Amino acid sequence: MSRQRYCLALDLVDDPALIAEYERLHQRIWPEIADHLRGVGVLDMQIWRLGTRLFMVMETAANFSAQAMDNASAENPKVQEWEDLMWAFQKPTPWTEPGNKWQAMARIFSLAEQPR
Repeated sequence: MSRQRYCLALDLVDDPALIAEYERLHQRIWPEIADHLRGVGVLDMQIWRLGTRLFMVMETAANFSAQAMDNASAENPKVQEWEDLMWAFQKPTPWTEPGNKWQAMARIFSLAEQPR
């Protein structure tokens, strides 16, 4: 099965209590959110943290469409409720484009592309 990989960044509000609560909420996300992600073609998603910087790795089906995911998210009240809750903890990076939340990162290295 062919896949796509997306790597995205977002920041957290610099507050240890909020960061702890954000991590707690992600130990078991709402089932409707997991169902939504799987339903739009997300095969796996991981979020990593260093200080207040978040790094998301999202593996998707080959036919995944970020626009279709955005559209489905906008039409899903439970997803909108989750996103509103998450904004209490999150903030855009200094490099985030206006209107975006998670900002796509540019790949600058791949060992697989290095000569042997």
